[in-house]
Amino acid sequence: MTGPNGERVLVRRSARRRRAVTITRRDGDLVVAIPASMSRRQEAQWVRTMVERMARQDRRVSGRSDAELAERARLLSERHFEGRARPSSVTWSSRQRSRWGSCTPLDGTIRISDRLKDMPEDVLDYVLVHELAHLFEDGHTPAFWALVGRFPHAERARGFLDGVSWAEQRGTGGTPEESEGPDR
Repeated sequence: MTGPNGERVLVRRSARRRRAVTITRRDGDLVVAIPASMSRRQEAQWVRTMVERMARQDRRVSGRSDAELAERARLLSERHFEGRARPSSVTWSSRQRSRWGSCTPLDGTIRISDRLKDMPEDVLDYVLVHELAHLFEDGHTPAFWALVGRFPHAERARGFLDGVSWAEQRGTGGTPEESEGPDR
């Protein structure tokens, strides 16, 4: 079986897992995690169900284009940086597996992990503000964090991303598209 974007579907059985079945994207594959006690028939049913769920999710979030992302960044720049944060481009990236976003201040490019497409809007906005702040401050200096602090939901969004990262590292689920923190 292949995933909605032609990915391989891998099944990972876990003796620690009791009931929960999850699906994640890892290194270009879909990984369905199931309890080791599940029968082959149950496995086949769950794999089909989870792949269909991922396909529905992909269809639901695929509408967020690069142009919409760039417009969102422009609005956030207006709201939090008086319009002074002007990236040369803001695009979705399917290559970011260890970061939520990245910024190259030298050329003004911002890339946002496409794993954020299905996360709450405040979380996406936080990552955009984080990367926009890098256009003013290259590192994670106190001045940088003061800029990021202009976003009113920064603490909550960071907590959300930390929770997703923790869940992934522990292998306990989390969201279907999860990873490490912004650019730490």
